[in-house]
Amino acid sequence: MTNLTNKYGPLLVKKFFEEQKLVESDIQSFNNLIEHELQEIIEENKIIEPTIIPHDIDEFKIRLDKIWVEKPMIIEADGSKRVIYPIEARLRKITYSAPIFMEISAHINDIEREQFTTQIGNLPIMLKSKFCHLSKMGKEELIQHGEDPNEPGGYFIINGTEKVLIDIEDLASNKFLVESESIGVSEYAGKIFSERGSFKIPHSIEKMKDGLFYLSFTRVKRIPAIIIIKALGLLKDEEIMRLISDKKNYDEVLINLFEFASIKNEEEALDYMAKQIGITQSKEIRVERMKEILDKYLLPHLGITAEHRLLKAYNLCKYLRKYILVSTNELPEDDKDHYMNKRLKLAGDLLADLIRVNLKVLIGDLLYNFQRIVKRGKFPSIKVIIREKLLTSRLYSAMATGTWVGGRKGVCQRIQRLNYLETLSHLQRVVSPLSTAQENFKARELHATHLGRLCPIETPEGTNIGLRKNLALLCKISQDSDSQEVVKQLKGIGLNIVV
Repeated sequence: MTNLTNKYGPLLVKKFFEEQKLVESDIQSFNNLIEHELQEIIEENKIIEPTIIPHDIDEFKIRLDKIWVEKPMIIEADGSKRVIYPIEARLRKITYSAPIFMEISAHINDIEREQFTTQIGNLPIMLKSKFCHLSKMGKEELIQHGEDPNEPGGYFIINGTEKVLIDIEDLASNKFLVESESIGVSEYAGKIFSERGSFKIPHSIEKMKDGLFYLSFTRVKRIPAIIIIKALGLLKDEEIMRLISDKKNYDEVLINLFEFASIKNEEEALDYMAKQIGITQSKEIRVERMKEILDKYLLPHLGITAEHRLLKAYNLCKYLRKYILVSTNELPEDDKDHYMNKRLKLAGDLLADLIRVNLKVLIGDLLYNFQRIVKRGKFPSIKVIIREKLLTSRLYSAMATGTWVGGRKGVCQRIQRLNYLETLSHLQRVVSPLSTAQENFKARELHATHLGRLCPIETPEGTNIGLRKNLALLCKISQDSDSQEVVKQLKGIGLNIVV
């Protein structure tokens, strides 16, 4: 075996680099953004309804239909359009970007008034991605177009400057983790970050000195978990107990069920919650507002409509079971530094966050302009009031300054070109969102699960040590899978849905 490795090892490594780029994962992430995620962002904001419409109309809707991105183009001062290559963008100090087009339609009382295709902005294109002119070129062609044939790609050109999006390491969302707490009233804390579109809502489960389980999320602070389960439509104590554990009746659960045995229906549970969080209107309004909060902000990754309430109740029972098993030492605590519990936000995910926020700004601007003109007694065409430069300028500004959604700085950096290895290192950088001013010893330490994924040596000295890391040279990052597709495959091999 050793002889075979010595003989074919260098050949295999050479073959690997011929077929795989070092920044393959970032390129795949960017391709996935344009091919799938852009349309998903549009689906989240599909129907826009202005609040001010002409008096003679009952209903007016603006629909965003299809979105697509073309190859990089430039519009010259004389209005002519032509293809642009990266070398020209560098030399002329312009952005290497492609136009984003969208189909938009306006409907009056469900009858289509107008439908058109318009450009809503320009998107900076990652070099060597599917949408870059260089992606299909061979060695000779690349040299003809002024490019280094050994260049890995995976970066952008903004105003003539080469910029790289730094991968961000974060705790996995939609995953319930239970850890012991050294401070606070609860010995153990269960936490989950529920993520859906632009929402990322932290939820926590605690067990207080009174033996009751409490759940907190958004402005709902420390509400008994059993009350929330009952408010979601799971009312029978026997069923709640069975869903938490069908093997053993835990005393902790019996105490909680006994405490709130008097609450017999959803309305009572919703009213109890509303009073706890300080909603002071009449009972009907209190209950309605509470339903809205539960649908929108409680575990939004499971769904945001009334039909998802029971599913949320089942999941809360599952979380309580895990919390009890960890607190009774039947299950080990979760280690949040284990790489199984981490996710990396690559270039495509970071750009998706930026586009999602700025599309809402574009929609807000469209509504403002439409309603302002309607107030003057006119009924404008939607085509006239879309400002394509708004989205473009906001995307360019974020990438030029590196200031991202949520005020995070240094996400987009000028690429380091001192030598080829430093460039590769910069393209492979991973940053933790934790504060450099705090100790966070555990997060900075080398973990056994970093092996083969992150370089154990390359990290700066000083305040950033262990928080700024680099991917291992041959590391490949798998893309997110569609959960519905996974369930479908599992059903095909005999999975039975229990609940």
